[in-house]
Amino acid sequence: MSSLISNFPYDGVVTVNRVILRDGYTVDDLQERVAELCENVKTYHSDTGFVGGFVALNSGQISNEGSTIGQPVDTGLQDREALIVTFWRSFEEHEASHRSETFQPLFRKVLELCENGNEELAYEMLWSGSAYSPEDARAAREAKARYAA
Repeated sequence: MSSLISNFPYDGVVTVNRVILRDGYTVDDLQERVAELCENVKTYHSDTGFVGGFVALNSGQISNEGSTIGQPVDTGLQDREALIVTFWRSFEEHEASHRSETFQPLFRKVLELCENGNEELAYEMLWSGSAYSPEDARAAREAKARYAA
């Protein structure tokens, strides 16, 4: 297994928050509040379980090649929905970070702009990986052509 987040342990935990912006709030509001929260986590929890994370914004694009629910053309959530994904050594360390006095005020500020409240799901990592280099991809295709039945 390759690691997309450097130093993420094979048995680490991934948490996912889905944020849908309330009317009256912007992506800039979300970015500012989440940046403050993430800076806090990096500062106070990098040595107590936090490994890394990312925030992704719904672009509005839908893969009709990868969707099995017909041919959707609009999610209605473009620039309103974001995923906050964090990587932790353990679920217990994640939970301890949320109980921290420095975290809670910033977390409440993020929740103010959430139309959907908050549900943070924790996942155990099963696999992660990055793309092959062009040379490795070529070698993999050649091996498949040669040995695959």
